[in-house]
Formats: sequence, structure tokens, C-alpha cells
Amino acid sequence: MRTTTDEERADGRSRRSAISRSSHGDWTPAPDRPDPVGVLNAANADRLPDLVPIRFGRMAASPFAFLRGSASVMAADLGAVPTTGLRVQASGDCHLMNFGLFATPERHVVFGLNDFDETMPGPWEWDVKRLAASFVVASQDVRLDDDQARAIAVTAVRSYRERITEMAAMSPLEIWYDRIDLERLIADAPDKAARSARTDLLKKARRRVAEDLFPKLIRDAGGGRGIKDQPPLIFHLDEVTPETVGPFVASYRASLDDDRRVLFDRYEVEDVAVKVVGVGSVGTRCFVVLLRDNADRPLLLQVKEASRSVLAPYAEDASTIPVQVNEGHRVVVGQRLMQPASDLFLGWGTGPNGRHFYIRQLRDMKLSVTLTGDVLRMTRYAEFCGKALARAHANSGSASAIAGYLGSSARFDDAIGEFAARYATQTVADHHALVQAIEDGRVEAIFETE
Repeated sequence: MRTTTDEERADGRSRRSAISRSSHGDWTPAPDRPDPVGVLNAANADRLPDLVPIRFGRMAASPFAFLRGSASVMAADLGAVPTTGLRVQASGDCHLMNFGLFATPERHVVFGLNDFDETMPGPWEWDVKRLAASFVVASQDVRLDDDQARAIAVTAVRSYRERITEMAAMSPLEIWYDRIDLERLIADAPDKAARSARTDLLKKARRRVAEDLFPKLIRDAGGGRGIKDQPPLIFHLDEVTPETVGPFVASYRASLDDDRRVLFDRYEVEDVAVKVVGVGSVGTRCFVVLLRDNADRPLLLQVKEASRSVLAPYAEDASTIPVQVNEGHRVVVGQRLMQPASDLFLGWGTGPNGRHFYIRQLRDMKLSVTLTGDVLRMTRYAEFCGKALARAHANSGSASAIAGYLGSSARFDDAIGEFAARYATQTVADHHALVQAIEDGRVEAIFETE
């Protein structure tokens, strides 16, 4: 039976009796909390073993690097605490570096979530809590004090609350079309410094296309071209060649809409290589694929292995989650729901041994922010992340119910600020446990140099 927005808002408000807004700040580790290093090791079971030490080396760099790579640890922690029961398409790995700039098919540069490896339906609070915690940990990493770090995290939550409330009054189509356009942000910049910084970001994003990356990644190879080996981060495997990936390419092609197939068919695969990416993804099977058209113009695709979401063991009402045979399909559906616009070549496929993958363009104006110790810039960035997350959630869940629960006061904002501060302390301890495990020889790590 269809409910009205007023009924949904009342439903959200009624849920405060079961879980108050203030109670979200009352987080302490469970007495039987699993060893975080053990959780990380368990997640390595099906990864490429030679790459796992790179993952641990990257995570050991700082508490924030640890947080980025430990979505499975935080998922277990969040899965142990009560929620309102309101569900959305959740990111599953909603930290501040998983937001950024990217191109729409119309070549506009927009801001939003840009990593969806762990996405699936789940409680909206999990994303908000991980985002807030990431701002505290990252702010501490750039030497901001605890009060500043907490205030920035609260800003992200307040921005989310205010935007989800605005979206509760919008139609589904208005929400679907909503986007944070960088050119609009430049026009609306509050001062000259912000306008200049945003203009620089736009210029940098527009340079991040295949044609710019091509000379850095590609070598001449006896009349043809190939991807440069740059071990241990980019390298070829004898069993992965343009010839052997034919069945996978056909599987991927079948996932594309008819018009995108016509576009894709104008290219042919020329080379394939392993490419180590990110922090949490290191060790999974990720590839860069070089394609070219009949005039030798390049297209670079990124192929990433898709495994079961870290949220899956803890998501409520698992029986209501749509069944997707391919985990890559899960990622693609989540990305399309949570992003205001998605890559032309976004699709999925099945590889050797039944492994699941999703595919998108490599780079294509994708740009992440650089962490800074500038409080004002971090605060403004937190505002944009909160707004972008609100749109992502409103597109699949009930903005009215969430807004009804949150209300107009800062009670929830402050509670999540408290949670974020507490979880940051836990993250520092977990990071120390990993560093100690490396020093003790229980975990092997490779530390990269610039």
C-alpha cells in the first residue's frame, strides 16, 4: 500500500522511541570484538598473495590509510549496533576519499560518490557514521586538533540532514536529476580564493582523460602499442592476453545497452595488464585494458573484481535484498542509483573461474581531493560530501522518513560527532595493532617509495 510523504515523515519521527537520536553517539567496542588484523587477513583469502603486502604497507602509512582499507572492520562494528530500520542503497565504504569529481556522458564535471565496491541496500546510518569518522581521522592526520576534527565531521552530518530534509519536499524526478555541478559551484563560490581553487580543479579534471594518460601508460611494441610494465603496480600475466579475454569481453558487452554496444564495437582490445589500485582493493584482480579504434585512438578501461559486499553479513532483512547473480552487476546497479550520472562504458561481466567484475573508463576526468590542514577548505568539503550523500540516499530510500527521524535540531549531528570521535580513537588503536603485527613479523608489508 502506497504511503504519503506525511505518513513517511511521521513514521521516521516515531522511530525515535526505539532508538533516540542522541543514542547514536554511545559507541564502544563490543567485548567480543574480533581482532582487526584477523578480520583483514580473512578478507585476503582470495586475493593475489603477492599483492597483499602492498595492501598492508599502504594501510600502515597512517590511521586514515588504515580506515580507508578496513571497510570490513567497520562493517562488523556497525553491524553490531541498533539502527532505525530505514534502508537505502548504501555505499558500504563511505569515507571522504570515495567522493570526488567525474565526468557525465555530456562532459559536465560533477561531484559525488565515486567508489561502489561495497554498495548494497542497508541502513542509511552506516554511511553517515563512516563518513563522519573518516573526517575526524583524516583531520587528525593533517594535524588539526580534536575539536576542529569533530566540528568538521558534524558539518558533514548537518549538511546531510539539511539536504535530506530539502529533498523530502522534492519529487523522485527532481531528486534523480539533482547534481552538484562544478561549473555552478564556481559561479556560486563564496569568495575569490574559493572560485580560483574550484576553477583549478575543473581544469585539472578536464586534463584527466585517456589522451593525457596514454603517454604515461603506453609503450610502443614492435608496430603496435602495449601497456608499460611498472612492477609491482602494473604488470602483465601470461594467461591474460587480448586473445584469452575474448569470452569475458563478450560477457561485458552483453551487459551494455544497445547504443553503448554500437559505441564499444568501434574499438578492439589491444592489451591487458594488472593494475594495483586504491588501498582496500589492493590484491583483488584489477586490470587496465587498452583498446583502440581504426584510427589508432585510445580507450582505456578499468576492470575491477567484484566480491561479496562487506555489508552482506550484517544487512537487515537480507531476504528483501534483490538477488543479482553477478557481484559486478550489484556494483553497477548501486553506482547508477547513487551517482547523479554514470560512465558511458559502465558494465559488468564474468571472467575465468566464474569471477565477477565490473568495468568503467580509467580516469575520465575522475579526480579526488587532496587532504589539507586548512580548516575552512575541509569544512566546505564536508558540506559537499554531506549533500552528495543525501542525494544518493534520497534516490533509493525515503527522504521523508529519514528527515522525519532527524528533525530540525542538531541532536543527531552532535551524536554522530561523538561517535566519530570515539571511532577515531578506535581506528588509531587498530592502526597501531597492524603496525605492531608488521613489526612482529605476523604480517608482511611492502612499503612503497615515491
